[in-house]
Amino acid sequence: MLRSVSRRVTAPASLALSTGGRLGGWLLVAALASGCSTRSFLTERLADELAAPPAVAEDDLQLAREASAFHLKLSESVLRQTPGHIGLAGAVAGGYTQYAYAFVAFDADRIEARDAAAAQALRERAARLYRRAHRHAMTALEAATPGFAQALASPDPARWPVIRPAQVALAYWAAASWGGAISLSKDDPDAVADLPLAVRLATLAYAVEPDHGQGALASLMGSFEAARAGGSRARADAYFDRAIAAGGPTQAGPRVAKAETLALPAGDRAAFVALLGQARAIAVAHRDVGNEAMRERADWLLGQVDDLF
Repeated sequence: MLRSVSRRVTAPASLALSTGGRLGGWLLVAALASGCSTRSFLTERLADELAAPPAVAEDDLQLAREASAFHLKLSESVLRQTPGHIGLAGAVAGGYTQYAYAFVAFDADRIEARDAAAAQALRERAARLYRRAHRHAMTALEAATPGFAQALASPDPARWPVIRPAQVALAYWAAASWGGAISLSKDDPDAVADLPLAVRLATLAYAVEPDHGQGALASLMGSFEAARAGGSRARADAYFDRAIAAGGPTQAGPRVAKAETLALPAGDRAAFVALLGQARAIAVAHRDVGNEAMRERADWLLGQVDDLF
């Protein structure tokens, strides 16, 4: 079941891979390289720049892919110097999660039919990237709340950690990347055994801000509900409907996730095609890199309908 969910569990409602095109950021890099006495201040400024959403939405997926690796490495380097920067930790965790999902794991899906070994190698790489994202997010949560991981694993709900509003994004990426790594590690019992903890973390964040990420968190909850032992299809459906409502007419992601997570396993071809068609129309009407990634996936899935059903 987890293997079949691997393509959905981390699907974001919107993809925010940055091309790193902020002039201020690069000027700060130059200043840091000069070894000036204000290094600490400039590092914090650079962390703020890297954590902020892109000033201009990018709709060229290939350009985003080519630029994102450098941007991620730069952000990760700055994060090591500013470990308490929650915004940057979330951006780094989110960046690696989205890169793994939209590029590496999707590449594996597309080549699997002609080269299973290469597809498996890509999935192993995607799993490593998911785990990298998870470590960054959990390290930041642990720094903000010492004992966070231990409290999350407690069987006593009274001891579970409290997610503050400012930590919802970080918790979302921690749970999403965790789910992605688990879904690509079906042969690792220890990894699969962590699924309830990933679900718990997402649930704690959902209790604080259910519409986070324009439906991204609700969509993740739907994927988790469908994947967990004893999960309810009705509850998963309700989560996806909430995600679609939160994303409104501008977010393709929740519809793609619902199509793969619920319609496909149920053998509901009509719903599958309808949801992907809606997602594609949204992506065409509202062009950004996240919707473009979802359009590519929708097109690929629609091209396989006869084989899938």
